[in-house]
Amino acid sequence: MKLTVNSLLETKKLAEDFAMSLSEGDMVLLNGDLGAGKTTFTQFVFASLGVKDVVNSPTFAILKTYEGKFTMHHFDTYRITTEEAIEAGFDEVISNKESVKFIEWSENIKPLLPKKYIEVNIKVIDENKREFEITRYE
Repeated sequence: MKLTVNSLLETKKLAEDFAMSLSEGDMVLLNGDLGAGKTTFTQFVFASLGVKDVVNSPTFAILKTYEGKFTMHHFDTYRITTEEAIEAGFDEVISNKESVKFIEWSENIKPLLPKKYIEVNIKVIDENKREFEITRYE
């Protein structure tokens, strides 16, 4: 599915609709340039699923965990290799069938990822407009 949003409000609506499609065990791979809106989209999804905490980019922490309708893990693997991810125990978190995982910059840990995931590609059109392409791989 490809959809263009013209504002932050439309991004929020898309994220809320997307949140309702998630189930335990889902993995969401977020792709897009710096500033595309990966973390913003994640914030809206998590809020829709009952997360009360402030959701920030896990750039420095690399992994943050939140509780809502599901246990939700938010990864930022921009500066991490597959080997470092394994050493940190990410493979166990990724394989958890009871939590929902959102991974920014997932290409850096591709060997750890299962074949079943949801990919969200975000392309910047202009300051407010974004193109979202959402694909579910089974």
